[in-house]
Amino acid sequence: MKKSYKLEDLDCANCAAKMERGIQEIPGVRSASVTFMTQKLVMEIDDEKADEIEKAALRAIHKVDADVSMTRE
Repeated sequence: MKKSYKLEDLDCANCAAKMERGIQEIPGVRSASVTFMTQKLVMEIDDEKADEIEKAALRAIHKVDADVSMTRE
């Protein structure tokens, strides 16, 4: 399942790259892409673990920048 999220207050391209790497390591994530210019996260994930993966993705984002919020598109 492909899911898209808006990352509000993402203000650093290097931070976006770190977030992407962290999210890609989450079990159940097939692929993840964080785009700094559009402030967008797109993940291909296992359907049955969607809620768990979303929470883990937000934790990975907050490890890099606690001010960034994640909302579904």
